Amino acid sequence: MIEDLTARAQHHLPEALHWLRRMVEINSFTTNVPGIQAVGQLTAACFNTLGFVAEFIPASHPAHGPHLLLHRPGLAASSPPIVLVTHLDTVFPPEEEVQNNFRWQEEGVRIYGPGTVDNKGGTALIWLLLRTMKDVLPDLFENTHWLIAANSAEEVIGSDFAQQTQERCPQGARAVLVFEGGPRDETGYHIVTARKGRLEYRITCQGRAAHAGSNHALGINAVVELASLLPFVHALNSPADGLTVNVANIQGGTVLNRVPHEAAAELEMRAFDPQVLARAAIALEAMAGPTAAGAQIVVERLGSTTAWPGGMETNRLFEAWAQAGAALNLPVHPMARGGLSDANYLCSLAPTLDAMGPSGGNAHCSERTPDGSKLPEYVEPDTFVPKAVMNILALASLASPSP
Repeated sequence: MIEDLTARAQHHLPEALHWLRRMVEINSFTTNVPGIQAVGQLTAACFNTLGFVAEFIPASHPAHGPHLLLHRPGLAASSPPIVLVTHLDTVFPPEEEVQNNFRWQEEGVRIYGPGTVDNKGGTALIWLLLRTMKDVLPDLFENTHWLIAANSAEEVIGSDFAQQTQERCPQGARAVLVFEGGPRDETGYHIVTARKGRLEYRITCQGRAAHAGSNHALGINAVVELASLLPFVHALNSPADGLTVNVANIQGGTVLNRVPHEAAAELEMRAFDPQVLARAAIALEAMAGPTAAGAQIVVERLGSTTAWPGGMETNRLFEAWAQAGAALNLPVHPMARGGLSDANYLCSLAPTLDAMGPSGGNAHCSERTPDGSKLPEYVEPDTFVPKAVMNILALASLASPSP
């Protein structure tokens, strides 16, 4: 079967790359709604060739385009699906692509271009594995309830997408597979089995304004007061606990002859263990209140993303991919990742794996320098066939309908 799968995947690879190129050639920056709509329509046309019908769902944020859900009619609606997750948007505004001449470019063993690996390449890989499965394992393809879920605003973690997806899985799902790019190195392929959760905060300091020349002593310098607090914030970092705390920006004051009355800093903290994150949040929020100089510190939580800590069910699911990799003589390793993805929001549906897509690099980068010290995002096309076959073998071990 492996030989048949490999041969058919190789046969369909040019068509998969053709779809990918058409997607990459459309700018789909998160807030470029016409571009998101165009990529969504093209994605719907791509999967329509496999019998999938499209459902476009307006995003809750007015600056974002519609999400896309794809399913094949005729299967029992009560059957929990296998959810294959991708996203339509990229981080590159149209003017950035033009400025850096960032476009589809095939060079040696790489294809450069916006979204080639993050995450239009993942979309193309989903198509390739399903197209190949339909040829070689038609019963598995036809009898499995598939739900392809494409987020229009993943790069800003649009949580409404997860809600819409969950509503279409009233009995949960059999598995959630997120087709973000999958790392490959000299040790083999890597599949993500856990992601950190995140809390976002703003710390505001209210001081007292005064004339910096004639009434300096009457002022309470909010910039200085806030700055004196930040080392304590930074000290919350705990590598032993997997906790990172990043003070990302600070601002305050107006003109030079005025003691600044207000300053603010924004930060995020991340950890795999929800209890570690909760303890750090308590410590940070305890910093609120008056300072010795009389300023007032306010700590405001701006947002949160639940951790996906993995666990026994995830590990059991991973074993199907490890065994598939072994059958192909491709080592497969689990890894935890600090970045966020749709897995953080959808892992409550079912055991989840991430980084199921093709390999590549330099995601979120568009610059290229003559000396090669900076290179833009790229995908490695030679990883599409082995990743497609690996996914099919693993899915074959769990996707057939239960007796």
